[in-house]
Amino acid sequence: MATFTDFNLKLVVVEQLMYTDGTLTPVFRIAELLKERGLGDDPWTYAYDHDLAYKVVPEARAHFEALEISDELLASVRELVMDGGLRVYQECAPVWDGEDDLFDIESLDDLALLPNLRRISGSEFLGPELRSALAARGIVAD
Repeated sequence: MATFTDFNLKLVVVEQLMYTDGTLTPVFRIAELLKERGLGDDPWTYAYDHDLAYKVVPEARAHFEALEISDELLASVRELVMDGGLRVYQECAPVWDGEDDLFDIESLDDLALLPNLRRISGSEFLGPELRSALAARGIVAD
């Protein structure tokens, strides 16, 4: 199984596989996890009550960090979409407005895990250095 070094890049991959393609299962829902653990069933309330507004809920981080993604699924990724409204972000940080750098990708070292990636939409969220790294790999960044 692949190991990601950039948590935020992993989240974008999870978005594609879990919430868009439906190939990475089971689908994670923070409300269900909180309810299962007896922590309530309203992620907003939980986040506010635990000073987690505009932060990644630790239970969600732990889930996604431990989540294993097979090489076969990673090879199926041809396109990624970067957008502040991604479902995976809502599941990680229920109280987040997309107006800060909470989910900024810092490194593209994990691109080697995605051998068939050809396009990243919404790449304006990446800095010029990261966009250049995409171009060097022949990945369309728009």
